[in-house]
Amino acid sequence: MNLKPDIHLYKKAIEISELIKKKELSVRDVVNYFLQKIYQKDGSIKAFLYICEKELDEQIEQIQKGVNNGDFGNSYLVGVPIAVKDIIATKGIRTTCASRILENWIPPYDATVIRKIKELGIPIIGKTNLDEFAMGSSTENSAFFPTRNPYDLSRVPGGSSGGSAAAVGSGQVLISLGTDTGGSIRQPASFCGIVGLCPTYGRVSRFGLVAFASSLDRIGPMTLYTEDCAALLYHIAGYDKYDSTSSSVPVPNYLEEIRKMWSDVESGKKVNFVAGLPKEFFVDEVDTRIKDVIYSSVRKLEEIGFRIEEISLPTVKYAVPIYYIIAPAEASSNLARYDGVKYGLRSAEADNVFSMYKKTRTQGFGDEVKRRIVLGTFVLSSGYYDAYYLKAQKAITLLKQDFQKAFEKVDFILGPVSPELPFKLGEKSQDPIKMYLSDIFTIPSSLAGLPGISTCVGFVPEDGAKLPVGLQTIGKPFDETGILFVSLCLEKIIPR
Repeated sequence: MNLKPDIHLYKKAIEISELIKKKELSVRDVVNYFLQKIYQKDGSIKAFLYICEKELDEQIEQIQKGVNNGDFGNSYLVGVPIAVKDIIATKGIRTTCASRILENWIPPYDATVIRKIKELGIPIIGKTNLDEFAMGSSTENSAFFPTRNPYDLSRVPGGSSGGSAAAVGSGQVLISLGTDTGGSIRQPASFCGIVGLCPTYGRVSRFGLVAFASSLDRIGPMTLYTEDCAALLYHIAGYDKYDSTSSSVPVPNYLEEIRKMWSDVESGKKVNFVAGLPKEFFVDEVDTRIKDVIYSSVRKLEEIGFRIEEISLPTVKYAVPIYYIIAPAEASSNLARYDGVKYGLRSAEADNVFSMYKKTRTQGFGDEVKRRIVLGTFVLSSGYYDAYYLKAQKAITLLKQDFQKAFEKVDFILGPVSPELPFKLGEKSQDPIKMYLSDIFTIPSSLAGLPGISTCVGFVPEDGAKLPVGLQTIGKPFDETGILFVSLCLEKIIPR
């Protein structure tokens, strides 16, 4: 494929989009380029559950017509294909949640985020793999196949948005959408060496997102570069009348804001922000090599003016048990709709309505989903609701208060995304508790509804491979601009 200018020279999605708008590249050129990348690489990585080959011709034609008419002047990403986690509803395109129970479900409507990206001329190139119903930290719980880490095929890409992360980390696409309930954007972003942002709860509409835990679920961007992340977030954020939990807080132009802030740094202006390092995030259980990479990155931030303070978040030690009461309880309620009656799988072996329910769910749900449904049903049951669920809700209030106190002293909170490097496929499959602890540093901000971002800040040699390390930045509510700026600073001052 001989393209002028060569697409591979332009690493950022926003740069490619500019060439499309200038008509130096066609939408078809760009889409075909990334399709070739998928054909070359995804046989070994298995990031995609579905490639939108049949649907792309119509998308390309409509977008190119709009480009020729000058319709997409306000789109930073027009013509650049996006991969979408297969838990977000796409009209006419199969949406499985990586579950047998929804294996053949084709939504009759688009999620709000999908409607928005279509209106901005961003073609959907495929649907990506995940842990079934977003329940997992390794993308091994998919009903179809596990996804592999692009840096070491013997390792996991993280989860549950492992397919979206691996697709970007391997260069099959430059932008993707993931979802985050307890760390499912940030942890795979860290494991795959990319940028992944979990927005403030309510910042991005959840309409059309198949629910796992409704009080925690969020949709967010996963990209190779921070500026692309800012652009994609700008395009999908905002109030939505179809989502009663979405916020009407105005959406700033994140890309222009962080560019201006970095321009000030380049002109010699010192950064005037304070970042906190929670002592609870740097305990002995964290891999020493990860701590070394994080501390080195923090020192570089100090060089451009960030002030660093040690802080304490005493309640975070309870975050994992809180999460594994709240999230399974909501999952138990949300997944009750899959009964073989309305849509999805229906067991052919049933002879009455009760056996239909039982056999449909037995055949349709995987082990991890069943485990969480049972746990959630238990904590909501009579006699245990007050002891577990109600107590966990009260503990969330204490956790939020810890963050509020910390943010009286600091602007951001920094720390590792995960206590460990990407682990081997199958390493934690038989030990759910070890798997759950992979999200120990992302769950606290999820419970508090705060925005967080993972940025690749270094690599650690392991078994002949170089494995990426992500630094997490947690911000105040609706301060996505701030955490994106920290990410951009890290990207600029730490060579990849």
